[in-house]
Amino acid sequence: MNIRPAKVSDVKGIHALVEHYANNKEMLHRSLNAIYENIQEFVVLEKEGQVIACGSLHVSWEDLAEVKALAVTEEYKAQGIGRKIVERLQENATDLGIKKVFTLTFKPNFFKKLGYVEIPKEILPHKIWNECVNCYLFPDCGEVPLLFSLS
Repeated sequence: MNIRPAKVSDVKGIHALVEHYANNKEMLHRSLNAIYENIQEFVVLEKEGQVIACGSLHVSWEDLAEVKALAVTEEYKAQGIGRKIVERLQENATDLGIKKVFTLTFKPNFFKKLGYVEIPKEILPHKIWNECVNCYLFPDCGEVPLLFSLS
């Protein structure tokens, strides 16, 4: 199994994986259009042509990026795949010169095990709230903000 940059041909598999968790209220929905428009931000892990895990890294500012849409199929959960996806996204951030990575998540304990620390939402740049304002769960979605320093 190999983590690689996502391709346009992976979009439907990414969408199905994200929607599975979004329908269970474990992550936010992402439209097919949003995934197509941001495909260059995604990495996937595939097995036998099927996307079994994904995640994306969205640059928010000169020194800050967000880990988004992290998902692993139910069959492959608890095998360290989510950790590997996050580590790959952090490597991508380092390659871009990013110093800090944050996430907004309904599963904070997973990220805390990886060294992320909970932060107040207010310290994140206002730019990130553009997506939040348009979310059907705004303003009380329940996502927890966490931060990881790469330097």
